[in-house]
Amino acid sequence: MKSLPVPTIVAHRGASGYRPEHTLGSYQLALDMGADIVEAGDLVPTKDGHLVCRHEPEIGGTTDVADHPEFADRKTTKVLDGVSVTGWFTEDFTLAELKTLRATERIPANRPHNTLYNGRWEIPTFEEVLQWQDQQTRARDKQVWIYPELKHPTYFRGLGLSLEERVAKLLRKYRKDRWNSPVILQSFEPTSIQRLHKLVDNPLVVLLSDASSRPWDFVEHGDPRTVADLIKPAGLREIASYAQGIGPTLDLIIPKDSAGRLTRPTTLVADAHKVGLKLHPWTLRNENPFLPANFRKGTDADAYGDVFGAYKAYFATGIDGIFTDQPDTGLLAREDFVNN
Repeated sequence: MKSLPVPTIVAHRGASGYRPEHTLGSYQLALDMGADIVEAGDLVPTKDGHLVCRHEPEIGGTTDVADHPEFADRKTTKVLDGVSVTGWFTEDFTLAELKTLRATERIPANRPHNTLYNGRWEIPTFEEVLQWQDQQTRARDKQVWIYPELKHPTYFRGLGLSLEERVAKLLRKYRKDRWNSPVILQSFEPTSIQRLHKLVDNPLVVLLSDASSRPWDFVEHGDPRTVADLIKPAGLREIASYAQGIGPTLDLIIPKDSAGRLTRPTTLVADAHKVGLKLHPWTLRNENPFLPANFRKGTDADAYGDVFGAYKAYFATGIDGIFTDQPDTGLLAREDFVNN
């Protein structure tokens, strides 16, 4: 990780501001734009045990599955990490069945231009991503980095579809399970990262949601701690014993007031650096609805705000990198920050 530029620009689900997320088209565009790392893979399993790249196991909002009458009877309601979710789930499909589907834009109201590409790409497997990474590394004569996330590992372990062992097996197959491998692994569940720590030597990152939330594995195991506890010095020291970084929500770096405007930065950056952890917070997007209120312009849902101003504020806190849906914008913002 020390070889990466700082602040590192991580293409969130690829160049998802311009193409339907978690497609080879989105990943490819992110590389073409110059992203330092591509978040290639929110990893979820199929019924027959393959790992595929989808934002969530529920695929009604990111594929054309609803247009396939042969799968109408697969629509169901499940409880996912304590939340009732209705739709179609990857674990109810074989890989061959999923390959008959095509990806669609997840937030068409904000990104109507992305709907142009609906139906163009299939759902990639994690193995295809690892092969693509090697092919792109050779073609560009430059090491391509990826940053996959293990989604809902406790939920899937309960279904007999454990993610960690499957991820480790594929990384070993492609010789990408080492401390200097260009694959950073992340999860919102600390115990999943601890499992990975025993299986592979890759750099590992614990994702952190809002301060009042509890990681789902903590809920399942009766651990009363919240994210607020994990970002205290003792919590960060514990994370540093098995991981190399944290991926906090941007609100843990600079909280917002009741009107949605940025306030003063917290001490999280300094506290994490003190124990040797890197910080790659998420997610900066160009569109108004996703920006702090003081950086919005106009009222259109898909209009861009003053995202360069937002980047400057976050970069000034000393973060080591940032997830963004528009990596080209992030790279320009870094250039401004580094040179001024």
